Amino acid sequence: MSMPSDQMELPEADIRKHYDAAAGMLDGFDHTPRIAKAKVVEAEEKSAGIGTRRRFRSTTPGLVTRSTARPEGVQLLARIEASDGEDPLVSPLQANVMHNLRRAVAIALAVGEGFAEQTGLLALKKDNLEGSLAAGKKSEFSELLAAEALATLYTFANATSFLLAPHASEVTVEIGEVEEILTDNAQLALHGALWELDQDLAIFADEEAKLIACVLAFAEQVMEKVALRAQNAPRLAAFTGASFKVEADSLTIAGFAPARAGKGSKLTMTFKKPNEVVGNHIAKYQAVKLAKMLMAYDFERKLNPFAEMGGFIFTFMGDGAPGTGKTTLIQMMAGLISGYCEVADYPFRFQNLSTDSIDSYQGKSGQNAKAFINNVVDPNVIGFGTIDDIDQLAGKRGDRQSSAGQLEITAVLMESFAGANTVVRGNCTFGMFSNYPENVDDALRQRAGARFLVDGPQTREDYIDILHLLMGKNHSIPVGDHELFAAQEIKKAVAASFEGHSRPHEDGLLAVFEKVSKDIGALDTIAKLGVYLKGIQEADARFTGRAIKNITDAVKVRAMDFELPDEWMEEPDLFLFKGYDEKLGMITEMTQPITVEMVIQEINRYADSEFRYADKSDEIAITNAVRDMERMEEAKRRYLEGKR
Repeated sequence: MSMPSDQMELPEADIRKHYDAAAGMLDGFDHTPRIAKAKVVEAEEKSAGIGTRRRFRSTTPGLVTRSTARPEGVQLLARIEASDGEDPLVSPLQANVMHNLRRAVAIALAVGEGFAEQTGLLALKKDNLEGSLAAGKKSEFSELLAAEALATLYTFANATSFLLAPHASEVTVEIGEVEEILTDNAQLALHGALWELDQDLAIFADEEAKLIACVLAFAEQVMEKVALRAQNAPRLAAFTGASFKVEADSLTIAGFAPARAGKGSKLTMTFKKPNEVVGNHIAKYQAVKLAKMLMAYDFERKLNPFAEMGGFIFTFMGDGAPGTGKTTLIQMMAGLISGYCEVADYPFRFQNLSTDSIDSYQGKSGQNAKAFINNVVDPNVIGFGTIDDIDQLAGKRGDRQSSAGQLEITAVLMESFAGANTVVRGNCTFGMFSNYPENVDDALRQRAGARFLVDGPQTREDYIDILHLLMGKNHSIPVGDHELFAAQEIKKAVAASFEGHSRPHEDGLLAVFEKVSKDIGALDTIAKLGVYLKGIQEADARFTGRAIKNITDAVKVRAMDFELPDEWMEEPDLFLFKGYDEKLGMITEMTQPITVEMVIQEINRYADSEFRYADKSDEIAITNAVRDMERMEEAKRRYLEGKR
């Protein structure tokens, strides 16, 4: 397989020649911590004279001790062996961790060696050993040693995370902050990191299931801290400007950017089929379309043709009263994507950001939200991220009841959904769901490119269908004069739903629409549509340029008002496995021209939602103000009675 011109191969021979040194580090070395404090006490168990037993290691947390000042001060292999209790044999999982750690250290040493050769550090090391290092070179020598240490340490953590990611389970471990980050030289940096990993394993890997989770959590913490340290470090251009490919592992090392292994998540949720979602016609239709859009993603090009054409929904918000079917919609969409990915053998990753992510520890809530984003946007997987009850999870700025953790999550989501560094590849989508969208921060809510009104069953037919569906099969009650689920036929229902938005639904917006139509006539030109948009902005100052972008994106989606054929999902060779350019051409042929009716309907749909949110928000504010005034009046009355 050919590599990009700016990518260099890291030869396997260069990695394997460091295997002995890597194995030696894992087997045993002495390290006296400089920054972190030791958390465990080591003690030797004397041999009973009848065979060998594992070395006993106390895992009492909180005790501080000095290094044992002997080569076996840190024995990482023995620590890994001890993670399953008293079993005398090494398990396959433990062996996997050992082998991958050795390989990660060897890769890091190979990258560090290449960095030293390219920057002239190797020659400076030789001069320093011979005592002939020029005085004017000492500063450069020190800076290059620190740069090599940062590059080596980040590569070790990056490779560890990448190699072990496919073996991760749902078990997670919180290890706290990594402290022993040393930059005197590459070897000391690795010793410090391995020493702290040994400490963490002693405390957190008290059972085998937590072993990989602990190592992965440690690697993520090291990468984060080293990347932060590297932002102000000099002489790193040779590392950040190069890209190394480890062909045997399909690992790409590109500076301080984490490599991601394409590993999907195994879902245990109950899936729903589209005909089991009653009502919610537009929301259901768009969810089905979006599920198929995601499958057009090209893993080689790392881009989706729909994203290039401007018709991809990166973020959307589903709002509606409690019990109208938001959870069912999530189950339906996740089930569709999971099924499509299973047929195509694509890795699928689903994650939900829940209220468990809010942490009292400063900065931790933001870290949890960022980890959620990074897992879903991973370009090596098809991702679907949901944020249920976002009004409870993300704080509203200026609201005194919003906690610091909630505001951290708000900041992360705003930056990730429409920030300066946001890249929409078309491999993932994020859905925000809420019963009370008026309580969501205005700026965050406007980052939802599409709006799904989840209004549940509406018609007589809807209520008959949902009753029959939920009753199950343990009855013999006849259906009667009704064709089951005929009303849920998506295309027919959606056409009627879109047509219903030719006029606004909210009273405030309807007044603007009628006034503008009376003044300038039918909205049949871009100029007249612009006048209508300005009229909406005058009625609601929150209707900004971002709202116009969301509307135009929705119009582009309507221009692709077609559903990719089911056969394309069932037989991947028909579409999914074709080249990017061929997929782009097939989609372009199906695209229809944009009409004035589409634009008016999408303006009304979006503006209706904003007016609906604003009306609810204002009504809640008025109700709260009235309640406060009534309380104050009652307090005054009681106060005056007490004075008598």
